[in-house]
Amino acid sequence: MTKHVTKHIIITGGVVSSLGKGLTTACIGALLEARGLRIRIQKFDPYINVDAGTMNPFQHGEVFVTVDGGETDLDLGHYERYVSAPFSRNNNITSGRIYRDVIAKERKGAYLGGCVQVVPHITNEIKANIRQWDGPEVDVVLSELGGTAGDIEGAAFLEAFRQFVYEHGRDNCIFLHLTLVPYLRASGELKTKPTQQSVGILRQIGIQPDMLVCRTEKPITQEMRDKIAMFCNVEKKHVFEERDVENTIYELPQVLHDEGLDDAIISRLGLPAGSQNLGPWQEVVHTVTNPTGTVDVAVVGKYVELKDAYKSVYESIDHAGIANKVEVKIHRINAEELTDENVGKRLRGMSGILVPGGFGERGIEGKISAVRFARENKIPYYGLCLGMQIAVIDFARNVAGMDDANSSEFSRETKHPVISLLKDQRDVKNMGGTMRLGAQPCKLIEGTIARAAYGTEMIQERHRHRYEFNNDFRGQLTERGLVISGVNPELDLVEIVELKDHPFFVGVQFHPEFQSKPLKPHPLFTAWVKASVDRSRSQ
Repeated sequence: MTKHVTKHIIITGGVVSSLGKGLTTACIGALLEARGLRIRIQKFDPYINVDAGTMNPFQHGEVFVTVDGGETDLDLGHYERYVSAPFSRNNNITSGRIYRDVIAKERKGAYLGGCVQVVPHITNEIKANIRQWDGPEVDVVLSELGGTAGDIEGAAFLEAFRQFVYEHGRDNCIFLHLTLVPYLRASGELKTKPTQQSVGILRQIGIQPDMLVCRTEKPITQEMRDKIAMFCNVEKKHVFEERDVENTIYELPQVLHDEGLDDAIISRLGLPAGSQNLGPWQEVVHTVTNPTGTVDVAVVGKYVELKDAYKSVYESIDHAGIANKVEVKIHRINAEELTDENVGKRLRGMSGILVPGGFGERGIEGKISAVRFARENKIPYYGLCLGMQIAVIDFARNVAGMDDANSSEFSRETKHPVISLLKDQRDVKNMGGTMRLGAQPCKLIEGTIARAAYGTEMIQERHRHRYEFNNDFRGQLTERGLVISGVNPELDLVEIVELKDHPFFVGVQFHPEFQSKPLKPHPLFTAWVKASVDRSRSQ
């Protein structure tokens, strides 16, 4: 009987950052799953942070949260949206985590008093993480390295990858390099030299890419493919074009399949794969390119100028549009620019309003103005985490008569802290990994919007927050009409609030955007977009 060997694909990038390695990796995973293969995907990030939990959205974009409460790089969101494989905090490995674990072992005497060095101790730890999923239950592991070839921070990872392939066997591994073939408009030419130089950097450290995926905005000629293959020492059949898609990123699995990438991987690794089934992805693309209508919605936040800061939110809105067979036009509204005086003008024409999660006081009053406008004008409102807390503050101030109502995060002097810290959070000093994190249960109340959307009594949703609905004010607010439609049954914490006599007004303390997929849109996003479509069509 042939021994099962888990195969590995190592994905690197070159020339510039933000080429789309995460999206490409996710699509390769989707293609392999569509061939019946069992996969795992992991991201290696060279930064020294232990995880992404304390990172600023301006620098790093969204922090994605896994089921077990891992605060990870946003690329894990891409992975989860495209594949069905399970994910946890262990799927995101940083330099900080590697060094932390090595130092912990050194403190315990694991290295027998020897000098702890990058080679072999750090590289061995990286290799142990590369192979963490090896076994009879996994056919292929995809490991993406953040950053670009030549980055100082990534040197130890590239050396570990080189060693790993040598040890695991070239026949069992693929080095796949994503690179850029830029188009110079002034001369009207595509240039291959950046790709040649990027591959040259890898070859200098002993890594020879097996396959090249070339990002480009213009078609690459066969002559250019041949040139890239020759100067990069890659087979001609293993140079693939990844041209910018025209309509939706969900075209990408089909694009890469048409290029023959999945066939090449399966052939190169000798994988026992079945025939391809991209029917569900083709249906998604058809729906996106043939909508039955459009609807305008506003996302009111303080990071709206940064698309990656609310990446999963925007993706989830798109998924809900697919479920409703409409194009959702997202209007990004800076909360700092909103006031009670201008909110009507700024949000005029919006059929739905959403306030996403976040931290800090900046833009809070503008968000409250947006919530009040949605509440008073019967515009479908959807609040996520902080967006739920803002809805509670607005209700307390403007319906329940608590004029100074606020969150204790923003005001310690308020007499009505309707949002506050839990007792076990009050003495927390460290910022990283100390919030309420990961999937937790929520019991839904019969006869509510949330219960109707989910179609079940018990759900599990992911959290990332420190402040909570203050149960001291629960009675006062519900007496005035606030509906508590979801509660954590173990902690008796309010998870969902709603309003009656409103087409859709729901705030959730969790982050439902982390569980939405194009092939399985989240029920609450779907219900909110449906309500927004209904409003648009009734006007």
